[in-house]
Amino acid sequence: MTFATKRGRRSNTKLGRRLAPYLFVAPNMLIFAIFIIFPAINGFNISFYNSNNGRTFNFVGFGNYATLVSDADFWSAVRNTLVFVVLFVTLTTWLAILLAVTLNAQVRAKGFFRTVVFLPVLLSPVVIGLLWNWIFDRQNGLLNIALSHVGLGAPGWLVSSGLAMGVTIFVALWTHTGFYTIILLAGLQGIDGNVYEAARLDGAGPFQTLRSITLPLLQPTVFVVIILAAITAFQAYDFIYTLTGGGPIGATTLLVQYIYDHAFQSPIEYGLASAAGVVLFLTVLFATLISFFIGRKREAV
Repeated sequence: MTFATKRGRRSNTKLGRRLAPYLFVAPNMLIFAIFIIFPAINGFNISFYNSNNGRTFNFVGFGNYATLVSDADFWSAVRNTLVFVVLFVTLTTWLAILLAVTLNAQVRAKGFFRTVVFLPVLLSPVVIGLLWNWIFDRQNGLLNIALSHVGLGAPGWLVSSGLAMGVTIFVALWTHTGFYTIILLAGLQGIDGNVYEAARLDGAGPFQTLRSITLPLLQPTVFVVIILAAITAFQAYDFIYTLTGGGPIGATTLLVQYIYDHAFQSPIEYGLASAAGVVLFLTVLFATLISFFIGRKREAV
C-alpha cells in the first residue's frame, strides 16, 4: 500500500468523523425545518393576505397589522398576556428558588418530596385545566364546598374577572414550578460545598448565606429559568382553555388564544391570526434577547 493511499484513507476517516455528528442531527433538523421553520416562515407570509378558507388569498399588505392596532380584543389579550407573564415569571422564579433551597437542604425523604414537586409537570395540560375547573367550580367545586362548610361562602372563582386571572396564574404556578425547581436544584448542587463551610466558620446565618452566597452563585441558572418561564408564559394556552375558556368576558384570553380564535373559530381570519402570531413571535424574541443580554452583562460584572 502506497503512502498516498494511506494518506487518502486517513483523510476519509477524519472527514467521516467530522460529518458523523451532523448526520445524526440531520433527521431531527429536517423534521424541525418541515414542521417548525417552514410553517413559521409561511405564517409570516400569510400575515400579508386575507383568507377565510385557507385556499384563496387576497394580498392586503399591512392591512392585518392595521386591523390589530384598532382591535380592542387584541389589546385586551396583550394586556392580559403581559399581566400573566410578569406575575408568572416573578412568582415562579422566587417560588422555585425557595423550593430548590429547601429540597437541597433536606436530609430525609429527598426522593419523595422531589417527586411530589415535579409530578404536576408530567400531567397533561388539558387534564390539569379540567381538574382545577372542577375544584374551582362555583356550584359543585371541591373548594367552594369546603368553604361553605366553614361559613366562608362560595366565591365565583372562574366567573369573576379579577379572581379568574388569579386562579389562572395559581394553576400555572402549580403546573410549571416543579420543572424550574429541578433546574435550580441542579444549579445548587453545582455550588462548591467548601464555600458554605467557610461561611459557617465565619458565623454567617442561613439568611445571610442565602443572600450573599447562594443567590449570587445561582444567578446564571436563575436567568435560564427566567427566560424559560417567560417563553412558557407567552405560549400559555392549553390548560387556560380548559380551565376558563378565556373568560369571563375575555378576562383570561391571552395572545395564543386570540390567534386560535381567529384562525379556527368563525369568522375565520387566517391573515389576522398570522399577523398576531408574528407579533407574538417578535415579542417573545425581544423579551428573550433582553433577558439574555442582561444575564450576560451581570455575569461579566
